[in-house]
Parts: sequence; C-alpha cells; structure tokens
Amino acid sequence: MIEFGTGGWRAIIGDEFTKANIKLLAKAMCKKMKAEGVELHIVLGYDRRFLAKEAMQWAAEVFAAEGIKAYLINKSSPTPLIMFYTMKHGLDYGMMVTASHNPAIYNGIKVFTKGGRDAEETQTRNIEGYIREIEKEPVESMEYAKGVEAGLIEEIYPLNEYLDNIIDAVDMGAIRQAGLKIAIDPMYGVSETSLKTILLTARCDVQMIHERHDTLFGGKLPSPSAATLRRLQTFVIDQKCDIGLATDGDADRIGVIDDTGRFLHPNDILVLLYYYVVKYKGWSGPVVRNLATTHLLDKVAESFGQKCYEVPVGFKHISAKMAEVDAIIGGESSGGLTVKGHINGKDGVYAAALLVEMIAVTGKRLSEIYQMIEEECGTIYMEERDYKFSQEKKAAMQNILMEEKKVPEIPYEVEHISYMDGCKIYFKNGGWVVARFSGTEPLLRIFCEMPGKEDAEKISNIYEEFLGLK
Repeated sequence: MIEFGTGGWRAIIGDEFTKANIKLLAKAMCKKMKAEGVELHIVLGYDRRFLAKEAMQWAAEVFAAEGIKAYLINKSSPTPLIMFYTMKHGLDYGMMVTASHNPAIYNGIKVFTKGGRDAEETQTRNIEGYIREIEKEPVESMEYAKGVEAGLIEEIYPLNEYLDNIIDAVDMGAIRQAGLKIAIDPMYGVSETSLKTILLTARCDVQMIHERHDTLFGGKLPSPSAATLRRLQTFVIDQKCDIGLATDGDADRIGVIDDTGRFLHPNDILVLLYYYVVKYKGWSGPVVRNLATTHLLDKVAESFGQKCYEVPVGFKHISAKMAEVDAIIGGESSGGLTVKGHINGKDGVYAAALLVEMIAVTGKRLSEIYQMIEEECGTIYMEERDYKFSQEKKAAMQNILMEEKKVPEIPYEVEHISYMDGCKIYFKNGGWVVARFSGTEPLLRIFCEMPGKEDAEKISNIYEEFLGLK
C-alpha cells in the first residue's frame, strides 16, 4: 500500500498513513542502507501536520532497533532544512514527515539521498521493493527513551546553520538600505521563524498573518495560490507593503503578492528570478523547468544566449538535470524552485529572501520588473484546470492518452507530441497543452499556454470535452 509519487509517499491519516506503515517504511530504509553498505546515520524532520512529530519518533525507534543512528530535528521545521542538513553533513539519507501542500487529512514521508536530493524514481522503487519483501515480517522498535540513552537517537536543532547559509548567499546590505515593508503568510506552516529571522536581521518591517500552529491549516489547502492568498492580497494593499510572501505547509514552495496586490503565478516568480540573477547578478548558465511550466522561461533564456531544458514533473528530475547541465536555476509551475549554490531541491525560504534582494538591488517594484520582461520577451497566457475522477474514469483516460495515444482535434498546427509525462501537444505558434495525472493527488491536470487568453481557454475546453470531463 506504500507507493511513492512525484513528492514522496503521501496518504490519508488513519487510512494508509498509520503507525504500522510508518514503521514498515523505516524498516525498509534500514534494509536498504545496510544492503548498500552506507554509513548508518540518517536525519529526520517533521512539519506541523497531525501526527507528524509522532511519526518521526516511531520511525526513529525502528532505526535505533536496527542499530542506525537517527538525528531528529526536535522542532517542526522546513523541509529544505532537512535537505540542507543531509547535504552539509554528508549523510547518505534523510527523511521528512510531511504531505507538503496536500489537504490536512494527508500526511506522508519524503526521502532524500546523498547531497540532499529528492530520492529519484529508481531509489523509491527500490524502497518499495524492500517493503514488499518484509511486509509480513515483524518490525522491531526500541523504546524512544532507551534509544536516546543508547546514543542511537539524538535530538538536534540545526536551524541556525541553515539560516546562516541563506543570509550569506543574499545581499543583506542592500536589503538593509532599502527599508522594505514585507507581509508574510506561512499558511499555518513552518516558515515563520526562518523568514522572520532572515528579514528582521535585514532590518525589514515584517508583518505576519496565519502564523499560529493549526493542523487544519485554517480550513484551507496549505498551498499558495490565487484562491488561498486572498487575505494576504488584501493585507499587502491595506498596509502598503512592498511584497507579500507565502509558503506552503512545509515551506519548500512559495507564493507571492506583488506591490499592486496581484498574485504572481509561480511561473512569473521563476521567470523573475532567472531574469534577475542573469541580468543583475551577472550569473551565466541555462535554466531547467518541468513540462507544465511556462515557455516564457525559454524566451528569457534565449534572450541571454542560454538554453532552457524541459523535464518531467517531479523536482527530482529538475535537480538531476540541473546537475547534468550546470544550470543556475530550476523550477516548476507549482511553486517550487532552486538556485545553484544552495541546496539540491526546492526552498521557499531562500526563494523569498532572493525576491526581497531583487527589489532592494534593482530599486524597482516587482510589477515594474515583470513589465520589463514582457516588453523584452512578449506575453503568454496560461490556463490551468484540475479534475477529480473515479478509478474507472482514470483507467479510461489513461487508455485514451497513453495506450491508444489519441488526441483531440485542435484548430492549430501541431509541431510534435510528447509522451514523456502525460500527453503534451506542442503547436507551431509556440503554444502547448498537456494532460497528465498528478503524482501527489488523485487529479488529472490540464495546462495550456498560448499567446492569448481566449485561445488557451478554447484549447482547454476542447481537451476537457474530449476526455469527457465536463
């Protein structure tokens, strides 16, 4: 029952996310580590979700029973902190108890490999293989207090070294001089301490909303989107803030409200940051995006004489491609991005700090910078739609898209079709549409990008009707 998607293993609490399954996954990790002959150390962290801390401790008790030293980050923390610790301290594996931006009824576990990277598909399939081998075997645990006494469980809180790494990477001097007013919405998640510490150190005027611990996330999805950040929009306008920053439940994704109160799509954020680091920081190199992310990034890269690489959805693909082509930034339309020289995965805290630096260094508002980019590279409109389905409906759509490879009749000239991840149709006018199943939620997603809004909506309607989703 434990299956990894694009963002780790996620399941409904009390259904598949149970103490028994958590211990089973930990036992499988023990088997894997011993079979590989790696150093028997692992770091574990957790976010603010229901049972997250307990789940981390249950896993640690299994590692201790197997003689594997478990370092437990003893306060709810951002996922990027666990990735950073895994990388900096040369550990072969790390684990984070989180379901990221999923609804509150979910929890889950992400696995990180050497270098602090998201576990690639070969790794997660390997873990699933070990689970199948041992699922009928008893799983031994060592009582938590005994594990601590034996030195096999050690509680740590390495937040400062993570924050210092970010502070050293951004131009704190420029931010101090700018006198910025910033609104922060952690969405009841784990970024409050990190973002507040960085920005107060830079002498910003910091205003917080939704900072308390709430395992139900205020009754909303802990994912920064136009729908979930309306209060932040109002706050930015009413308080005349320079920027509004939000992060998802485990702080690896970011949402932004600009100085005019406009929600910036994650595509816009990625384009802005790539433009900034090349034009203003003088960096040089390609960029990586997934196949559901804006092609405006390709145009910006081309304007700088660089290349944009496309990969399947899943940040593990982005970080792997970045390492392969020595890219300076990589990201996805769901709000995750990473920058060369930091960690090998997405980090909403670092991205937020870099955006604040951009405002300070350029002396321009976000709205002004984005207008400059559109004037140089043009405007593109994206339409995004999500659909729930039954298992029977999923099988039927899977057969149409991936087995029979049928596509709807669309009144635009097709350049080519890709089945790298779902079905993506590229048009000769530079537009595209993709239909793919989410790897983190039971949804079919349609993304369409065209030069005009009406065209994007028209193509999305055609695909919707073709798959019987109306």
